[in-house]
Amino acid sequence: MSDTENKPQNEIETPEDETVDAATEAATEGEVETELDPVLKLTAELDSMRDKLLRALAEAENTRRRAERDVADARSYAVSSFAKDMLDVSDNLARAMASADEDALANVPDSVKNLVEGVAMTEKALISKMERHGVKKVDPQPGDTFDPHKHQAVAQIPSDHGAGKIANVMQTGFVIADRTLRAAMVAVSSGPAAGDGDASGGTGGAGGNLDMKA
Repeated sequence: MSDTENKPQNEIETPEDETVDAATEAATEGEVETELDPVLKLTAELDSMRDKLLRALAEAENTRRRAERDVADARSYAVSSFAKDMLDVSDNLARAMASADEDALANVPDSVKNLVEGVAMTEKALISKMERHGVKKVDPQPGDTFDPHKHQAVAQIPSDHGAGKIANVMQTGFVIADRTLRAAMVAVSSGPAAGDGDASGGTGGAGGNLDMKA
């Protein structure tokens, strides 16, 4: 007798039983996938929220730094317009002091000497108050290196100083914090004169290609 014949009636496998088992397995897998889907979905949402949070924190930090920089700039440069208006006062006081000859003052009344001293004290006090607010005087000397960021060259002349050096200063300059409020007006040396024919001033000479723009 065959094995099939030896099995009890209720243990004989039929195509219907195989179909039921396959359906059961598929249902079980579907339940597992259904249970995993919410976990994967929540994980993806958590990653997305974490990314958004990091982006928001970075943007907040950048905004804070920009605000601090704007406040610092406002504090440093708020007096720029007022300082520019005060430069004329400083220039006039400087011209007044430059015109006061020490030999001439030796023979003038004390009242005139006191007046000159008062003008000198006023100029000194004005410069001190401007420096307190970040406005500093730029007073280059002949022989200093020409700096196009702080100096404005209005002429190029032969001098005993090397080419590219400052030969003469016409007007002092001012800076506020790290910005130039007014460039110092200077003449730049083109080097020693080659001969009498080159002794006159002008923009020619060995350093004729010097960039004199402030």
